[in-house]
Amino acid sequence: MITVLIHILNEETILGDIDEMPNPNDTILLVKNPRRKDGKDLPYLSEGVDKVFWPMNRLAYVEIVPSKEEEHIIGFVRD
Repeated sequence: MITVLIHILNEETILGDIDEMPNPNDTILLVKNPRRKDGKDLPYLSEGVDKVFWPMNRLAYVEIVPSKEEEHIIGFVRD
């Protein structure tokens, strides 16, 4: 599961999970467990909704949130 920040045009940023990275020819993005960045429910979704399709043409961009394991990896360090 990949956690992502989804920046929708003219709307608030959404935090969610996707199974795999979208392909360049995909027209929709399936997001599981969509929520606000603070973890609260999205007010415009019905109660109990845990999967949403967003059309790619409504997305400005998608950020990939590093996992806990990736945060502990030490990259290039300059002395």
